[in-house]
Amino acid sequence: MNPLLDFSGLPKFDEFRPEHVAPAVDTLLDENRRIIDRIVNDAGAPTWDSFVQPLDDANERLYRAWGQVAHMNAVMNGPELRASYNSTLPKIAQYGTELSQNEGLYRKYKALHDQAAFATLGPARQRIVENRLRDFRLGGAELPPEKKDRFKAVAERLADLSSRFSDNVLDATNAFALYTSDADDVAGIPEDDLQAARGAAAREGREGWKFTLQIPSYLPVMQYGNCRRLRERMYRAYVTRASEFGDPRLDNTPVIAEILALRREEAELLGYRSYADVSLVPKMAESPEHVLEFLRDLGARARPFAERDLADLKAFARATLGLDELEAWDIAWASEKLRQERYAFSEQEVKQYFPEDRVVAGMFRLVETLYGLSIQPDDAPVWHPDVRFFRVVSEGGQTVGQFYMDLYARTSKRGGAWMDDARARRSLAGGVQTPVAYLNCNFSAPLPGRPALFTHDEVATLFHEFGHGLHHLLTQVDDLAVSGINGVEWDAVELPSQFMENFCWEWEVLSGLTGHVSTGDPLPRGLFDKMLAARNFQSGMQMARQLEFALFDLRAHFDFVPARDVSIMDLLEEVRKEVAVVHPPAFNRFPHSFAHIFAGGYAAGYYSYKWAEVLSSDAFGLFEEAGVLDRDTGRRFWKEILGVGGSRPAMQSFVAFRGREPSIDALLRHNGMVAA
Repeated sequence: MNPLLDFSGLPKFDEFRPEHVAPAVDTLLDENRRIIDRIVNDAGAPTWDSFVQPLDDANERLYRAWGQVAHMNAVMNGPELRASYNSTLPKIAQYGTELSQNEGLYRKYKALHDQAAFATLGPARQRIVENRLRDFRLGGAELPPEKKDRFKAVAERLADLSSRFSDNVLDATNAFALYTSDADDVAGIPEDDLQAARGAAAREGREGWKFTLQIPSYLPVMQYGNCRRLRERMYRAYVTRASEFGDPRLDNTPVIAEILALRREEAELLGYRSYADVSLVPKMAESPEHVLEFLRDLGARARPFAERDLADLKAFARATLGLDELEAWDIAWASEKLRQERYAFSEQEVKQYFPEDRVVAGMFRLVETLYGLSIQPDDAPVWHPDVRFFRVVSEGGQTVGQFYMDLYARTSKRGGAWMDDARARRSLAGGVQTPVAYLNCNFSAPLPGRPALFTHDEVATLFHEFGHGLHHLLTQVDDLAVSGINGVEWDAVELPSQFMENFCWEWEVLSGLTGHVSTGDPLPRGLFDKMLAARNFQSGMQMARQLEFALFDLRAHFDFVPARDVSIMDLLEEVRKEVAVVHPPAFNRFPHSFAHIFAGGYAAGYYSYKWAEVLSSDAFGLFEEAGVLDRDTGRRFWKEILGVGGSRPAMQSFVAFRGREPSIDALLRHNGMVAA
């Protein structure tokens, strides 16, 4: 009766309880270990059907069940579930290490690869076997016994530390609240956001307004709040989360130090000079030096634009806002004031034209136009009343895939936006198993009597995550390990997501996403033209900031060796001197909430966002040439990029679509970084 052990259909979130976690995982681990023993000890020559298929079947069941647990821990975090998750995570990590170090499995894969029959496998299956051999080597399969034991201990400890890092950020975020009943404190903050803050305070029996470090509450204060003192208090709280400036139990300082030390040790055990070298083995990039060269070249191109942006902002702040010194907590506010003066519109004005129902319907309509699909409401058990469920249907009426959409922020949900897979496409005896995805964002929930309203940035975020979802859902590959996003090089996985963002700047698309929340009128063309003119507002500063994060990540995992007098903050300051134009105050502890690299999959891989932006901008250039809603080009993008998943190298897929290798020109053009 354990819902985590039912793989007959969609997850049974309505039946899920924290007490189901440990028994389900224990049962599946026992089953998997028995299956592994059987196939390893099979005296016959390994074949796909006798060896790879049963192993994949077993692992899919385990990771589908665990995927539900990890998902719930991210979106409905609470004490009981967190305890169940954290007590079971070491078992999952231990199994993963066992699997990657199993010499019997490694020998079987090598034997399968070396057989003459290997040549009869399709390209996708050949790539799977080659990827597995690579992953065994990276997982320590070739290590001597004493090093295997240490490698295993390191892997398990890293899993625990990553979970702790994420928990600390969530708890530190939720621990802070700022209450005020002084109207001067909230001057300038949009009425919608004040109404939400009043509601938050009222639910606790308080007068006035409650502000938190959740992005829908934090960002309006920083962007619109005229009270400098309030902005400073919010900023200090936000940038010191999970650091030595708060609850010592939530301080990620020692967590970061141990994570980096263990990753370096893991690399050395495998015979690599750094963790960055290990991380890049399954990626497109050739070496850490190659990535550094790419980032520094982009930094050199971006720096003049970033310096101009900052100089413009400082001059405006002095002349118009009376700020002789532009502090970190002034930048978003002063930038919004400058945007309004220069382009005669505010994000709050634009937001009124993007109610959730219009945006979602328009986004679906775009996909239907490009790919000839239909997206329809569907029914499934969900984890929260706000969650909706949809089905993607082909022109012939066949189900292509399904997805959940959970768009609003709440205290039980980790920050940010992300896509994850609930189930991947694969071929089964009874037919094709269709994929299922989770799409998660952290937007403001609707106020009573009106729909949720999105900023244009939030619309782009939704398109971004839906791009990931389409990559997962529209795969045409039937082998699990290279289906959808599986097996795709990490520095190419952002291509479909960033590609989708480009449509948010096309009038043909954007006009169909809008309808004023009060009148229903579409976005005026004049307002869109102002938005377009402002598209690259401070793009130099924004790129410099992303390059700062990417360089910090790569160097932390490449040439940074902690010493008594050199800390992770010293490294960050060194990186900022190289590429940043905005230098935050000394108390800023950005790394302590940098979950992408310390609790996610982007360690030594954050550069992927910029590299994939090169790919996505160049890919979108073909739509600009053919027509942004050209179905033939859309079908080609589906066939050559979305459809092939990880069944071939990403560069081959890009060249098959674009007809040549990628060029940086489109990225620079889209960011306004070309000579006039």
